[in-house]
Formats: sequence, structure tokens, C-alpha cells
Amino acid sequence: MPDPEATGQPPGGTRVGPTSEAFLEVARSSEFTDLRSRFRRFAFPMTIFFILWYLVYVLLSCYAEGFMSTRIGGSAITYGLVLGLGQFLTTFVITWLYIRHANKSLDPVANELKQQLETEGKA
Repeated sequence: MPDPEATGQPPGGTRVGPTSEAFLEVARSSEFTDLRSRFRRFAFPMTIFFILWYLVYVLLSCYAEGFMSTRIGGSAITYGLVLGLGQFLTTFVITWLYIRHANKSLDPVANELKQQLETEGKA
């Protein structure tokens, strides 16, 4: 049997924490609704943007072979290569933007809700 202290459980295996009623109360709160709304206002447009950007890249690769294989300035680099690398760059930029958004707009509210649940669970 694992050590209760190592698992974070109190002796006897009884879990101490927020009740399901407390979770439901938080889920119905205006703060949680606002948190979900903030997440969705960022995530959905960014997802749509990236899917469309990727679709344009795939369609150009399939139907605009001449354009995609055109060398830029007489070098060995083609538009297809630049746009392909742009996919990676876009992924990194979107990730950075999301982290910045989460740190500024999502995490403070989520931490406040978590603290509220933990406080109610101990009462």
C-alpha cells in the first residue's frame, strides 16, 4: 500500500477537497463563464486562421506547382520552401501569442477560481 503522505492523500484514504457542489457552483459562476469566453475568443479565431493558412499552402502545393517551384532571386530557395517554413514560424508565433494571452488573461482568473475551490474545500 502506498504511503499516504507520498500520494497527497490523508491517512485512511479519505479525499479532502472541494465537493461536486462547489465545482458546479464555480462552473455556473460569471467568472468561469468569462474565463471560458476569453479562451474561446482567442482559440477559435486562431484555429480558423491557421487551418485556412495551412489549406492555402496545401492547395498551392497541389495546383500552383509553377509558383511554388519558382526560385527567389535566382537562389536555390523557392516560394514553396519559404511558405513551408512559414508554417513552422506561424506555429511558434501562435504558441507565443497563446502563452502571452494565457499568462495575462486566463491564468489569473483560473488561479482565483482554484483558490476559491481550495478555500471552500477546507471549510
